[in-house]
Amino acid sequence: MTNMVWKRNEVESPCVQLCVVHPVERICTGCYRTLDEISRWSKMDSSERAEIMEELPSRKPRLAKRRGGRAARQKQS
Repeated sequence: MTNMVWKRNEVESPCVQLCVVHPVERICTGCYRTLDEISRWSKMDSSERAEIMEELPSRKPRLAKRRGGRAARQKQS
């Protein structure tokens, strides 16, 4: 008898359980996937998942834009 655990050979989800969709960019601020990608993830084949995984890091800068916060409000006064 063997103690091997069966494991699927597929691309894992990039989900980090920080599920908040950016209101302008329309991508998740945790994993950088679009709503469509998130909803279809379980139906995608490995090659489509891998392609998306490669693209995710390039989406991060889209969320790094700051609106100015407190410093910007003080300049307006």
